[in-house]
Amino acid sequence: MTAVDVFAKAREFERLEQLRAAREIGAVPYFHVLEGPAGPVVEMEGQRRIMLGSNNYLGLTGDERVKQGARDALDRYGTGLTGSRFLNGTIDLHVELERELAAWFGTEDALVFTTGHQANLGAIGTILGPQDTVIVDSGDHASILDGCLLSQAKLRPFRHNRLDLLEKRLQAAQADGGGVLVVVDGVYSMEGDVAPLPEIVALCRRYGARLMVDEAHGFGVLGARGAGACELFGVEDQVDLRMATFSKSLASCGGAIAGSSEVIEFLRIAARPFIFTASGVPAAVGAALAAVRIARSDEGRELFARVLHNAAYLRRGLADLGFWVLPPAHMADGTEIVTPVVPVVVGDDWKAVFLWKALYEAGVFVNVAIHPAVPPAGALLRTSVMATHDEAVLDEALGIFRHAKQNFEAEHGPLPTGH
Repeated sequence: MTAVDVFAKAREFERLEQLRAAREIGAVPYFHVLEGPAGPVVEMEGQRRIMLGSNNYLGLTGDERVKQGARDALDRYGTGLTGSRFLNGTIDLHVELERELAAWFGTEDALVFTTGHQANLGAIGTILGPQDTVIVDSGDHASILDGCLLSQAKLRPFRHNRLDLLEKRLQAAQADGGGVLVVVDGVYSMEGDVAPLPEIVALCRRYGARLMVDEAHGFGVLGARGAGACELFGVEDQVDLRMATFSKSLASCGGAIAGSSEVIEFLRIAARPFIFTASGVPAAVGAALAAVRIARSDEGRELFARVLHNAAYLRRGLADLGFWVLPPAHMADGTEIVTPVVPVVVGDDWKAVFLWKALYEAGVFVNVAIHPAVPPAGALLRTSVMATHDEAVLDEALGIFRHAKQNFEAEHGPLPTGH
């Protein structure tokens, strides 16, 4: 009997042919090398490029106070902790950071993980078991799905932001026999839209389900104090668990889960992705703590306002150029909800790659999202802004977008303009 080669998939993966073709024409949009700080304008592969593809929303990666926080931690604790938080890997900076994050979220406690991915993996994979049901939005981050798979809970997904389908899943879960957890993103990373949290909260309460919100792209941006989409919608006290990452607004690397002291203590002693991984390097923890303190100050509120102003400015500019820019959501009173993510819909995967290449060569870096990161025929360019962008740089980027669009359409035909 001939054994099946488990490495065969590495040769047969469906994306390999596309990758080879993209390499041949120099159009691979991934793994490009940054050669300096991740600011509004960067050096990348020997050329100045306007950075519209970073999650550095508050622009704090270059802030001297954040860098000093990293240096101080490095000097005091060295380059690494060489053990898990559970054993020798907890330092006083972890304790301070957890205390300040809980205060910022307005929860009883918080638990810091080495990465945001592990935070979702650890929380969902530990709280749920095979007897439970987890209901997720189809647009949820991959780390949420990974946590669901780890838990072995019954998975019931619903189409993105479709409340009628969410209710059907909640109804179906009544017969599953275990506990029910609904998990949604506060701000969705690709489309930049928000979850309709008041309605989701009401449905969870009606059917007795718990609710967890991933605030990775809303924390440090939305709400008066920057606590995320839950604060923006006024539902903080009705959401059971909230997750945040440090690799966006907090200019570092790591993640946290915030909630009741009872649940956090359970995760602290039972979450395998927390127990069985090395603690984050001290410099990352020190940087995150410094960034939290800036964001919670009066200066933080100014940064929140500036990043959202820049996002609205870029959105208007791209729409005026005829790009299909996904429309923003609105609050119940009609107020427009702005997030730092401004997606430009292209539709076809290859057209998105070609447009990315034109922008890259002209000096603008954006991200490309193609299937399966987005639905089929839903390829988009994901642009995002920082508080430290200024209108002159954004105007320069818009000028490059205008010329790229003209040249692209002359060769490939018109880009979609929306519905």
